[in-house]
Amino acid sequence: MASPSNNKSKNQLVSTMIKQGFISNPYLSPSPSPSPPRTSNPPSPIQIPTRPSNSSPTLFEMMSEEQTRESKHSLESRYRTQERVSRVLADAPFPAVGDVRLTIGARDGFNVSMDVHRRVLVGRSRFFAEKLQRNGSHSVEILDCDDVEVYVETLVLMYCDDLKKRLMGENVNKVLGLLKISSAIMFDDGVLACLEYLEAVPWSQQEEEKVVSHLSQLQLPDSAAGILQRLVAEPSTSSRSDDILQRLLTGVLHAKDDKARKEMKKVISRLLRENTSNSSSHESNLDISRDTLYHFCHRCLTSLILSLSEATSVDDNRQQDRGVLMGEIAREADNLQWLVDILIDRKMGDEFVKLWAEQKELSILHSKIPTMYRHEISKITAQLCIAIGRGNLLVPKDVRYCLLSTWLESLYDDFGWMKRAGRSIDKKLVEEGLGQTILTLPLAQQQTILLNWFDRFLNKGDDCPNIQRAFEVWWRRSFVKQYTVDSQLQLAIFDYTE
Repeated sequence: MASPSNNKSKNQLVSTMIKQGFISNPYLSPSPSPSPPRTSNPPSPIQIPTRPSNSSPTLFEMMSEEQTRESKHSLESRYRTQERVSRVLADAPFPAVGDVRLTIGARDGFNVSMDVHRRVLVGRSRFFAEKLQRNGSHSVEILDCDDVEVYVETLVLMYCDDLKKRLMGENVNKVLGLLKISSAIMFDDGVLACLEYLEAVPWSQQEEEKVVSHLSQLQLPDSAAGILQRLVAEPSTSSRSDDILQRLLTGVLHAKDDKARKEMKKVISRLLRENTSNSSSHESNLDISRDTLYHFCHRCLTSLILSLSEATSVDDNRQQDRGVLMGEIAREADNLQWLVDILIDRKMGDEFVKLWAEQKELSILHSKIPTMYRHEISKITAQLCIAIGRGNLLVPKDVRYCLLSTWLESLYDDFGWMKRAGRSIDKKLVEEGLGQTILTLPLAQQQTILLNWFDRFLNKGDDCPNIQRAFEVWWRRSFVKQYTVDSQLQLAIFDYTE
């Protein structure tokens, strides 16, 4: 690049500083001769001073060491940035001779200079076209950049004919940076290329949030809206969430492959649980109908009663049919356990406690089936007791007592099998939940249930739930510290230990 005379260069010089936009600066001068891209010198390493190991640091020494470590970390980060920029410049298609001396500087003082063409900047960027209107040489500085590397790569893009090919293999975060710079300097081809890339590639969950954030902040063309179609459904084409859930539940409950059925149960349960937690912060738009869930509960109950009825009527000569029916019983009981979990998670299970407590016919049929096949049914009772004991189900005391009256004996009978055959059952959790449920009843009902348990436990041992803690609480309530209530709801305490 030949140097013009001093007077002529001063008259023709358009010197511009870009600092969050262009700022006029008449004191910069063009490069007198062509020069390759230049970066600031690499920082020299900093040595952290050491002291004798047996001496305690003073406050001043501690502050000095912390400042030195921070400085070293900053310089190391700057050095890594310089290495990355050097790699980008090594493959950059910048000319040996250019009419614009462009310097890009970061907030920490790191900068890089390069010779570029005015015709490329003006032809690709409406921002540069407005600022570099005069012909001749120019010196431009872009200061206080967040990421020098991204600025340099955006300039490289301006020299490329096939932007799509250039972006292939880049990561989403890098392209979002290029999009931000391209939008700022009105590099329209770069903006469109970045948008096409983002529309075509998959995103991770973290990348998804960044894409949404960037697109909402930038003033972009209408084509940007197409990128978000993978996240936002059109109102006219989106199905009601309840209809979708009904389809999913139907598929899972009638799945033919047991392994796939169990796997999808876990997936749907996890997603619904996430939805429940999000709904507390008003971020969820999934509306699950109570009626839909209870519709499936009734279907499972009907199927369970039918299978149990058939199983009790099958004679010993039809063992194959009996085996099929026992498989159906275990399957429907497992399905019902899953639905009950969903109801409890969504705080809709109170109605089911009453429904389960009223299943007298099912309880009678249950007692006629071998324990190894029926114990899955008793897990439902255990689920409800655990939820009641934790305060996750709020039902009247008559419903709680009806639940235990209908199903407690069955739970006692099946408890041994539940422990041995089911990894999903937590013995201590069931015992704690059952004990707490009993203790919510009136004292007379507690006495009846716990005295019966006492006799059974002495005969069955570990095959019976150990609710000793509940027994001790009832004992203290009954004989150690008694309460009496008068007609005005005033409590009087009689402590027999005194």
